[in-house]
Amino acid sequence: MKCMRKRSSRIPYGVGCFLLIFMSNSIVQAVDIAGWLKENGVRAGGWINAGATYNPSNPVNGYNGPVTFADRANRFQLNQFNLYLQRTVVTEGKAFDLGGRVDFMFGTDAIYTQAFGVPPFDVNTGQVLNRGHWDLNICCSSTRTYGIALPQAYLEAYIPLGNGLNIKAGHFYSPTGYETVPAPDNFFYTHAYTFNNGEPFTHTGVVGNYTINGNWSVMGGVITGSATGGWDGGFDRELGNWGGLGGITWVSDDKRTSANITGSYSATSTRSNRPWGMYNIVLQHRITPKTHLVLHHVHGYAGGVLLGGVPKNVEWYGINTHLYYDLLEDLSVGIRGEWFRDRDGFRVSSPFRVVAALNHTGTSFAGDPSGVIAAPADYYEITFGMNWKPSKRLRLDWKPMQKLNIRPNIRYDRADGIDHSIRPFNNKKDQIIFSLDAIIPF
Repeated sequence: MKCMRKRSSRIPYGVGCFLLIFMSNSIVQAVDIAGWLKENGVRAGGWINAGATYNPSNPVNGYNGPVTFADRANRFQLNQFNLYLQRTVVTEGKAFDLGGRVDFMFGTDAIYTQAFGVPPFDVNTGQVLNRGHWDLNICCSSTRTYGIALPQAYLEAYIPLGNGLNIKAGHFYSPTGYETVPAPDNFFYTHAYTFNNGEPFTHTGVVGNYTINGNWSVMGGVITGSATGGWDGGFDRELGNWGGLGGITWVSDDKRTSANITGSYSATSTRSNRPWGMYNIVLQHRITPKTHLVLHHVHGYAGGVLLGGVPKNVEWYGINTHLYYDLLEDLSVGIRGEWFRDRDGFRVSSPFRVVAALNHTGTSFAGDPSGVIAAPADYYEITFGMNWKPSKRLRLDWKPMQKLNIRPNIRYDRADGIDHSIRPFNNKKDQIIFSLDAIIPF
């Protein structure tokens, strides 16, 4: 590029020429990098998810009891601002393929998506633990609700053995259960207790998927980095604690019906060989082309957990059902009903954000731990919601808005204590909440 002197310029000729060449080269390099990424199948994307929940009870602590994720009462939440970089691997054929994915999340959901599998206190002995540094303390502890998480960072490979083997290694969302953390993959704004309290959110380890035939596939691998049985582990603590992860899936010939069984099993930590495990059963059936039914059961177990100063074997289990119907081309309605039993008062805390933000000194930046309610109870919830994608109807030409999904929800919760009274909903046994959120994928 040729530099021309401009007499009116206040920038010295040599400096101006250097800046012009530098900027031009930077633009060219950026274009080259973007072109190289596109040519090699690397895609950048993400989504924004935000909403608000109205709670007529106006809870004193500002939380919607044990409802997690959409947990703040009567205020706006930027739940997920998620960015990802991904190269999706080919899942069939005779050629080896390599890919992977990295996710960055900012928002009020980040605290539930971090690798918090090493708690501040050992669940078997009460010993103070070093929680790790993968993504727990990146930023924002002063805000009470907002934070940053790195929920996925993995490599993936397709190996042309038999019908094809996919292997994922690193930190990734758990393949167990039905609901998941990423907002675009869920029908409802709020989550079931089964997901919030009954199963892991993420794992660190290696997992493989193999398709046996058109009906059957299997999944299996190893997980580590956690002092809670391989759940929500990271890369820098408890790497000596290895456990197993597995599952099997059946799909009917017409693809209308499927059954999936997944589970995990591990020693609790490197200091305890007491077992920690769970299993999920998910049945799905497409009743009609517009009607989708889901049945989901979870059962978990942990040995020798310290509760009230006494070691105890604990269990939790529940069942929920989802029914969805496509009312119009751009409007779907759904209902979810659930029963979840925290038999020993170990899994459900109200509010859970305060517990998730607890540190080794016994304090939490999200609230007063002395106000947390956790006791044996049966939890019930029923949620009615809609998914409305109004881009065509409203003629939204701006590309990011063409995938806009608006989700109004009405939810009723109730808790019945086992042999005692429990009032986790602003000192009440039940509550009703109204929420509205939106998702914009890009």
